[in-house]
Amino acid sequence: MWDTSKNSPSKEIHTIALDKDGFTIGEKSFYREQDQLPLSEWIVRPRSNKKDALPLKNAITPTTSTKDVRGSKWADGAIGSMISFGNDLQHAATGTALLSSGYGNAGAFFVTKENLWQAAVVFSVRRLIKPTWLNDRDQFLQPSGALTAGFKSDCLIWMLFNNSNLSAGANGLEWNGKTWSLVNHFIPFTEEEVGATGRFESDFMSNYLADVKLSKEAKQVLDEGREIWKTYHRTQFEKKIRNEFKLNRPDVGWYQIRRALEASDENLVDFESFKQAYDFLGQKLRPQVYALGFLRA
Repeated sequence: MWDTSKNSPSKEIHTIALDKDGFTIGEKSFYREQDQLPLSEWIVRPRSNKKDALPLKNAITPTTSTKDVRGSKWADGAIGSMISFGNDLQHAATGTALLSSGYGNAGAFFVTKENLWQAAVVFSVRRLIKPTWLNDRDQFLQPSGALTAGFKSDCLIWMLFNNSNLSAGANGLEWNGKTWSLVNHFIPFTEEEVGATGRFESDFMSNYLADVKLSKEAKQVLDEGREIWKTYHRTQFEKKIRNEFKLNRPDVGWYQIRRALEASDENLVDFESFKQAYDFLGQKLRPQVYALGFLRA
């Protein structure tokens, strides 16, 4: 029985979850508002400058909005932008992505060399845990302690090879009466490593990774990804695929490479070994989302 004469509010409430037939299927805990700040306030969002940028609605498609268009100006030192709207699991599932220019709507921030490690952590934390009807309102929190260099680098590799990495390199994009190009700053390899037929306009990410110590799990993902990149660069794609995915520059992104290879009728690559390595890295990272305080179990 509760003693209502005492003012001692509960810090947390633990319940069991039942299915529609009344059978126990899990547990759920509810917590009072924590001292930890929301993850959405963790990164200081760079301010826009006066340099024009192409506002995108996905990897290679400019925005079609005509009112309150965002992402049409760059920020100093920006290499792309990250969609990150909402601070709960429900929104994270569809509201997390990496782009090679600005995002045409609200809910994004520019990625720079200085905040890249934080962007990779936020991206990964938001995408690693799948939303369910039990957890989809759970709020992301800022980490409860210091993050190791290994966790940061694992998150970076996991982000670079995630399906929501929509960074791209493309010419001939039309918006607002002008023709635009996308430069891809997120290629983790050099031209020589993957047998590219032309130069990449940016070597930012391969240079960045040269100074990063990677775990064996992250190295395995990188190695498997390199083979997929090699397959792409030695393949002559039919015109329909080249046009659909804007394969008109050497510095195409993971989205374009993966989708082009999947669209080919020639079964050019078996993704299974890559998926196994990538899943193994995800399995390593997933428990740390809770252990580091980003979510409450």
